[in-house]
Amino acid sequence: MPHRLTVRALPLVLASTLLLGACASGPKDTLSLIPEQLDQQTSQQGLFAQPVQWTRTRPGCSGTCPKIVMHSLAFPGHPRLTTLVEHALVSMTWLDTKSPAPYDTLPEYESYFWKTAGARDETDLIAKTRYRNQRLTVVELTVGQYQTGMAHGMSGTQFLNWDNRAEKALTIDNLLAPGARPAFDAALREAHTQWLQSNPAVRDDPNDFSRMWPFVSSDNVALTDQGIVVKYQPYEIAPYAWGQPELLIPYPRLRGVLRPQFLPAD
Repeated sequence: MPHRLTVRALPLVLASTLLLGACASGPKDTLSLIPEQLDQQTSQQGLFAQPVQWTRTRPGCSGTCPKIVMHSLAFPGHPRLTTLVEHALVSMTWLDTKSPAPYDTLPEYESYFWKTAGARDETDLIAKTRYRNQRLTVVELTVGQYQTGMAHGMSGTQFLNWDNRAEKALTIDNLLAPGARPAFDAALREAHTQWLQSNPAVRDDPNDFSRMWPFVSSDNVALTDQGIVVKYQPYEIAPYAWGQPELLIPYPRLRGVLRPQFLPAD
């Protein structure tokens, strides 16, 4: 069974007491143009963010030491979002889905890591804004972990769609129109088919690839200027060497699928 970082913890975080309830409808915003490359961020509008960057090694350790590397964000004036980003990153480090994590905060995680980490262990906690406008702030959260002796590290990414006005995170159920999940899954499957057709390695034997890496739906979605981006974890729909595939569902395909307030104004 391939090793990959689980990201199941984050949906539970988004349902915690940090949130303020169901999705609130606000004025429609015209979404600005996104850069051509989807891994670039839009930052002309929206919440101001400050970088949080540091590297720490186990206290008292010399030579080869385990370390934690932080490349995250703080949102001045918005402590609820800042806290949620940090808490979500910490939650994503826990790989055991059968038992709860023995830590809840960053200091608690550091204490646990220093006690249990091997000499070459490393955890990278990364947050970057993927998209911003006056109404929304979309944060991409990534945790990478390397454990001593492993062939390669494990990584996982989760999107956080934040409603700036309501001060709350938006789950996929908040974004989709009532009863629209089957239509969303159908649109995502179409995007997956187009993605496969664009890959020469798949065209050689599409049936064999589909047998090894069948389509699965995902709740890991981000609102962007072009549409919804869905990001998969390593090994979910492709081999490890393919990284974390992203599929784009353009807004025209999402009419009747997304709630109206999340569609661009005509």
